[in-house]
Order: sequence, then structure tokens, then C-alpha cells
Amino acid sequence: MLYELSQLLDFNLFKYISVRSGLAFFIAFLLTLFIMPRYLSWALSKNANQPISKYVPAHESKGQTPTMGGAIFLFSTLIAALITVDLSNLYIWGGLITLIGFGLVGFKDDLGKVLAGDNLEGLTPKGKMGLQSVVAALATGLLLYTGFPTEFYVPFLKTPLFDLGYAAIPFWVLVFLATTNAVNLTDGLDGLATVPSITALVTLGLIVYVTGHAIFSQYMLVPNIKGVAEVTILAMALVGGLMGFLWYNCYPAEIFMGDTGSLAIGGFIAYLAILGKSEVLLILIGIVFVIETVSVILQVGSFKLRGKRVFLMAPIHHHFELKKWPENKIIIRFWMISFIANIFVLVSFKFR
Repeated sequence: MLYELSQLLDFNLFKYISVRSGLAFFIAFLLTLFIMPRYLSWALSKNANQPISKYVPAHESKGQTPTMGGAIFLFSTLIAALITVDLSNLYIWGGLITLIGFGLVGFKDDLGKVLAGDNLEGLTPKGKMGLQSVVAALATGLLLYTGFPTEFYVPFLKTPLFDLGYAAIPFWVLVFLATTNAVNLTDGLDGLATVPSITALVTLGLIVYVTGHAIFSQYMLVPNIKGVAEVTILAMALVGGLMGFLWYNCYPAEIFMGDTGSLAIGGFIAYLAILGKSEVLLILIGIVFVIETVSVILQVGSFKLRGKRVFLMAPIHHHFELKKWPENKIIIRFWMISFIANIFVLVSFKFR
């Protein structure tokens, strides 16, 4: 809206991605702060609470905490985006498909759990993975339609290793599935997934902005992909929505994001990593999500092969709970790990 208005009136201020990114952030942030208390009142009246698995450390009080808060910050993000982005940009539509598609998959899963009052209800693992694959395929298909380059880059090298060609489709789908489910696994303590998501979105938003900027990309020795910088605005809108959500989600949480939020965030982080040719670098950018996922893989693999567990419980944040670490200490230390890793990524990004 603002971009089209600036074109119509020849008003240069709203043509700048940096200006519209800031506006998108504040619109989503303030809108989330405004809507969330009203949603909380409604959710409490309807008992739309998060069912707690009987297998995790005791969190009896959290069984009374409303869920699906992700729907609120996603709604705020979309409103902010509609006001600030250039809707003629196909990369923006890929981002919107990703947010809405993965959000709807998560919403369907959350709704089944809430209605049944059981954390094991909702979508089956195969059903959830199948729907996620469909959304990922739509987003990757749109990327190929736009002529998005399929070269594969690794950190610290200024030239691609090789061209993926049509193999980019399964590779990108795998990136989507791995990232969405990694964020979903991390969302187990108050605010644990929220701050690492914010740091990852800011880092990737900056990388995508540089990638889409003709001068900055040349200076930083990264590929220049025309048009992708516009998606930075959508990323900052989501950061704003998450900041507003964190106001209510920080320890002790008044609301959880649910799969509605975690799957959408994970999908969009994957989308940004693909746009910024940072699929490998995503391992460090999302280090907390990687640690959580690897802990589950090690736990399951060890138990199946040796009949022994590596951790007291997986994902690893439950291990530390059983080690009697206070919940807020676990959360803040994981936030610190995420922050340090992303600072390292940004500092080392010029090393090519």
C-alpha cells in the first residue's frame, strides 16, 4: 500500500526498504500488543489451553496456559506486510505462501490437540509432514518460476560449488522440513524458541537485504539476486510480531505460540536462508534449533541401537530440567548461545 502510494505520488521516503522495514516492525509489534490481551481473554473463556504431554517434566500449571498465540503475531505480520511491501514482487508472495501455508498446517494440528485435550492428538506425524511438504513444494516451485538461481554456495567462498539444477527442489524442500520441525521441537519452554527465532530472522533479513542490493552485494562478495531485498520487510514485520508476542510469552508465559507459530516461523526462516544462499550457514544461525534436533536424533538412535539413552530426556532442554536447572536459567542460556552464534555469523560474513 505505502509502496504503491509512493509510486503514485512520487514520494521517495516509502521507496526505501529500510524505512518500510522499520514501519512494518512497529505496525506488527503494536498490533500484536493490542490484539493479544483480547485473544487471551477469549482463549481463557473457551479453555483453549495447551495440552501438556505426560512424558515431559511436570508442568501442571502450564496446562492452563492458552495456546495458538502464533495466529496473532502471524495476523499482525500479514497486516503490516500488506501495508508496507511491494505486492508485485513474486518473492514476497513466496514468503506469504510460506507463512500462511505452514501456519495453517500448525493451526490444524493445534486445533485437534485443543479440542481433544490431548497433546498426542492433532495431525499424525505422516499427515503433518505431508502437508508441510506440499507447502514447501509450492514455495520452491514459485522460486523456480521466478528464475531464482539454483547455484549452491557454502560459507567463506565467493563462488558457488555447483549448480543444483532441478535437484534444488528436493534440497529446498528438505531445508524447509528440517527447519520447521527443528523450531517446533525447540518450542518447549517459555520464550525458548521466540528469541532464537528473532535473532535468526534479523541475521537472515540482513543477509537477504545485502543479497538484493547491487552495491552491498558486490562489496560483500555475495551473489546479487534482484528483488529479494523486498522480503527483508516481511522478515522485520515478523520480528515485530514476535517481539509483541514475547511480551506475553516470556517466563512465566501467559500464552504459547503452538505449532501455528513454530511451523510458520521455521518455514519462513528456511525461505530466507534459501533466498540469501545461506542454507549451510543456517546451521550456525539456527544453532539452538540444531542442538535441540540433534539431541533428539542422538537419543532415539542411541536407544534403538544400544538400548541406552544419551540424555535424561530429549529435546535437550528437558534434560537440563531434570538436572534441576531453573527454567528461566535454561531459557536465558539458550538465548545467549543463539545471540553469540548470530553475532559471529554477521562478523564473519565478509570473510570470503
